[in-house]
This record gives sequence, structure tokens and C-alpha cells, in this order.
Amino acid sequence: MLYLTQLIFIKAGQEAKFHEFEDFAIPLMEKYNGRIEYRVRPKAGDYIDLEGEAPYEIHFISFDSETDFQNFMKDDSRKAFKHLKEASVESSILIKGEKL
Repeated sequence: MLYLTQLIFIKAGQEAKFHEFEDFAIPLMEKYNGRIEYRVRPKAGDYIDLEGEAPYEIHFISFDSETDFQNFMKDDSRKAFKHLKEASVESSILIKGEKL
């Protein structure tokens, strides 16, 4: 099992484009044995400590395997919607992990 945590930073005013990309990409993950375990949109008061900019969303995702994740990333239909992600996401941090 592969676990991913993603901190997503959105370009100002581009939330609708980001949501449009998510509306496509999240269901597509299921085709590749992927799941959103947690999807969090924290508010400013939710942070105990914060250095720098706060992420717009935090995703905790799982895939059955690294291969499933790579196949999801290479999916041609996902690539067709990638322009929405590129137009809306300023940056993201992806952290790979495993259950201990």
C-alpha cells in the first residue's frame, strides 16, 4: 500500500478551475485502486504552528501499489484535464509514505 500526503497551494482566484480538475481526477483514481482517505480544507484558525503560506487543501491518498499510482499519473484522460491543474495550482508538496 502506498500513502501520499499532498499540500496544495492555489493561485489566487483559481479555486473553480482547481475544483473542476478535482471533480475529474478524484473519481479517476478509483480506476487505479486509489482513494482519497482524507481531503481537508483548513481555515486560518486551524493551525497551531504555521511557517509561510497555508495550503488551500491537504489530501491524504492511498493506492494499492506504486504501479497503480504511476498508471494514474500517466492516464491519457487525466492528461487532457491537466491544463486545469496547471492554471490553478501555484505549487504542491507530495510526500510518499507507508503505514508503520
